[in-house]
Amino acid sequence: MSSIPLAQLTSLPTYASVSSTRLKSLYSDFTHQKHSNPSSYASNVEWWRHTLEAALLRGWLSESSTLSAVPDRLVLHAYGVAFADRFRVEGVGKPLSIPTVIFELCSSKSLIPLSDFMNASRPIYDPGWLPYRIASYIVGKPLWWALGQLGIVESNGAVFGDSGTTERWKKVRGDYVAVSLLESAAERILERQRQKSTGHLADSLYNVESFRAEFAECAHEGATLSSTDVKVVLKFLERDKGAIIVRGEVIKFVDEGTAQTSEVTPVDTGILALKTSIERLQAQVDTVQHRIDQLTQQISDALRQKRKEIAMTHLRARKQFEEVLKKRLSSMELLRSTLIRVETSAGDIEIMKAYESSTATLREVLAHPSLQREKIDETMDAMAAANADAREVQDAIQLGAEMAQADASVDDADLEAELQALVQQVEDEKAHARDQQLGVPELRTPTHTPTMEQPAPRSEQEKVPVPL
Repeated sequence: MSSIPLAQLTSLPTYASVSSTRLKSLYSDFTHQKHSNPSSYASNVEWWRHTLEAALLRGWLSESSTLSAVPDRLVLHAYGVAFADRFRVEGVGKPLSIPTVIFELCSSKSLIPLSDFMNASRPIYDPGWLPYRIASYIVGKPLWWALGQLGIVESNGAVFGDSGTTERWKKVRGDYVAVSLLESAAERILERQRQKSTGHLADSLYNVESFRAEFAECAHEGATLSSTDVKVVLKFLERDKGAIIVRGEVIKFVDEGTAQTSEVTPVDTGILALKTSIERLQAQVDTVQHRIDQLTQQISDALRQKRKEIAMTHLRARKQFEEVLKKRLSSMELLRSTLIRVETSAGDIEIMKAYESSTATLREVLAHPSLQREKIDETMDAMAAANADAREVQDAIQLGAEMAQADASVDDADLEAELQALVQQVEDEKAHARDQQLGVPELRTPTHTPTMEQPAPRSEQEKVPVPL
């Protein structure tokens, strides 16, 4: 297993932002810092977690020996010192604390042994799922003492005691599932399924081959899942997310968290078989059509070169492929129409089940004692009697109010005269205030009858004094 080129390592975010001094510290044996310098220890473990996940996602840590094989992106293969050699840097060396990092990541469930993950019946999110967590929290100190006697831990809490690097690797070597990468891949797959689903039952059914073809390249951007990765994802989606049901070759997407209450029916199996047949026929149609296009091009080339016999041979072959294409298209159309009818019938079954359920619910509601005919009549009669009593009470209250108003009545004419006097008083006060503002003497109403002055005799009016 060769080292990862330095150019690739430095392209990782963790390497791009680290100094040479810091890198030497990360590559040193910091196992004994867990208690002497816990903050530095935790920081180093976290740095290596990001580094291992980034390198794994890029396919740099695969065990595959052939270039054509798809590298694992979710499963870390840690097999001894050779694994650490992958991270060798000139002038710094190889990291010495990878076994310690793997142990700590397993303790925090960032890494889970592949065999434990695939064979577990309980979800990985259950508290105390890992044996280490159970031991550390339930058994406690006596277990640490026993492990110290075996050389796995020291009494002061160091992970591997004084054992050398080779011995440490023997205790952690194996295959591990990277949980954070798995969770991210699962979320992308579920999102892709939600986007492509049109509500038809066939959209939720896959076999392993079609599942991988549909989702292997969307789980992580620029990364294709291997067959091992797909198995891990299927187990995670079924057991831990409850988003799919796997029965034999049938994979069925269900509403998240409902896998325990759902099932794969014979109808599902039949629909998947039809869907798979249609997909295969579609692939054959594409292949035949491509061959027809090639022959058409070859015919044109032969005619341009005036090679009539060759052109005729290609033409006969094209006719044969056209016949095959016609038959394949006819078969595919028949299968598609059959699939539509089956899906429609399956939908009708669900509708009838909904009708039956709603009918049973309605009958149960109607069977309630409060909705029986005698009880309804009794209730309505009681309501009518209560309303009549309420009207009698209201009438009695109204009559009493009218009588009380009659006893305390006041003459309306007196009230009207008093109101007019108050209005006149207000008007007088306003007029008095206005006169004072203008400085005009108050006008009084004359108490005598005015007399008109008699005009003088005409002769006296015509006398005009003449100046001397």
